[in-house]
Amino acid sequence: MSQISTEQKILKAAEAEFLAKGFDGARTTSIARAAGVTHAMLHYYFRSKEKLFQQIISEKFSHLQGIMLSSLLDADKPLMEKISQAIEQHLDFLAANPDLPRFLLTILSGNPELLSTAMSTLNVSGMSSIIQAEIDRNAEAGLCRRIDARMLLLDIVSLNIFSFISAPVISLLLGSFTESPEFIEQRKKNNVEIILNKLRP
Repeated sequence: MSQISTEQKILKAAEAEFLAKGFDGARTTSIARAAGVTHAMLHYYFRSKEKLFQQIISEKFSHLQGIMLSSLLDADKPLMEKISQAIEQHLDFLAANPDLPRFLLTILSGNPELLSTAMSTLNVSGMSSIIQAEIDRNAEAGLCRRIDARMLLLDIVSLNIFSFISAPVISLLLGSFTESPEFIEQRKKNNVEIILNKLRP
């Protein structure tokens, strides 16, 4: 068994444990058992539950940033198309990790310091600078309104993440529709339209 496959088994088991039981309720003994490794081996690779958490969240954030930047840095696409694609990719990421937003919310409420190291992989200021430069160029050409890219990113994240943070309540109101692919597709169209309306001249 290679080192990489062992690490990935541990990370996969840890992610399931964290999402099911929260950070405080997660146990490294349970993670090791689910991963099919000894407790000593788990600590050899990751040393602590905190290190496991930081590795998982860092990888999630890095993946999310990468897929969004792939759209925003595409020089062949107009601004509106870039923004639309970034919104849709963010929603696809959330749909693939539906329990992650509520889990992170509990971390922010009880152990915000746990996120500091994991979030260091994010370059939000760099991403907003890229978008701001694009907005400014398009605004000069009369193709969009000049708005603050930081507020735009905040709007995107807020709109997209709400459906997942409030999923239990929304499911009570709308039923199983919220679990269907159609729900995500409709959220994409709705959220893209709201965001693009802020940009249209």
